[in-house]
Amino acid sequence: MKTSDFYFDLPPELIAQTPLERRDASRLLALDKMTGETRHLHFYDLPSLLRPGDCLVLNDSRVLPARLIGKRAGGGACEVLLLIDRGDKVWECLVRPGKKLRIGAKVTFGDGEMAAEVVGEGADGNRLVRFDYEGIFLETLERLGRMPLPPYIKAELEDGERYQTVYSKVVGSAAAPTAGLHFTQPLLEQIRAMGVKVCYVTLHVGLGTFRPVKAENLDEHEMHAEYCVIPQETADVVNETKRQGGRVICVGTTSCRTIESWAAEDGTLTASAGWTKIFIYPGYRFKVLDGLITNFHLPESTLIMLVSALAGREHVLSAYEQAVGERYRFFSFGDAMFITDTIDPAK
Repeated sequence: MKTSDFYFDLPPELIAQTPLERRDASRLLALDKMTGETRHLHFYDLPSLLRPGDCLVLNDSRVLPARLIGKRAGGGACEVLLLIDRGDKVWECLVRPGKKLRIGAKVTFGDGEMAAEVVGEGADGNRLVRFDYEGIFLETLERLGRMPLPPYIKAELEDGERYQTVYSKVVGSAAAPTAGLHFTQPLLEQIRAMGVKVCYVTLHVGLGTFRPVKAENLDEHEMHAEYCVIPQETADVVNETKRQGGRVICVGTTSCRTIESWAAEDGTLTASAGWTKIFIYPGYRFKVLDGLITNFHLPESTLIMLVSALAGREHVLSAYEQAVGERYRFFSFGDAMFITDTIDPAK
């Protein structure tokens, strides 16, 4: 298949720039992966689409306030975006202006509260930066750092917690697992009360999630690596759900990629941790996942390709055409889809 097979026309004004005041008031397009039938709901209607015995798999990664605005030793502003912790106070970073931040360049942040020096080069023009600070690094970041919003969001975010899920816990992502932004604690409690199990994995989202697919043919594209973890408790819940005939429903493509990366061929999970570069596109056979809650994605992105692997390219593009026509909000702060089986459009 070709990358161009996943193009659709998206009016720029449908790209959501700010979150809704109420998380679960976002719209929800339910798509039957077998028939292509759809229903137009709101996210607070999600329990009506779930069944006792199902389980939801959520990504509990928390976004690092990784965007640092600093001043170069020679004068002039600069920006340092933390990507990967390389240990010993060294991070692989994306820097601007790149020409001014070569090896040996020094930077200060805040009122000199933290300093840094470029000590090496990483992949794709990134820099290795060693930080000098007192106290706890994450606490320093909370004071000095800003949320690394996606490049298509131009508005400033007034409340950084709106780019975090209500269940975020493990700090490490460069971007939010945005399908989870629609959940509230009361909604999760309602879902648990109806007999749906809720469990967690961790995948730290990298900036590679925003990089366009440059290869013309899908089999020539190489995914970026991301670190993920499946706890034993989650493996046990998922395995028991499958044994009892329940559906495993992943919240977000990150949760999907995590469990599919480490599942055995028979669909069983064990506690696992490591880096994944799994690329899921049409033709892929899902081992564990039965359903997916996800946002609306960029044209020609690996994410719309993953969704198409689950529901079929024609069904997905038809649903996206409906979403555009109905003026759904797209991308990180946008509306959601629920892709599974037996969606009754008459209800």
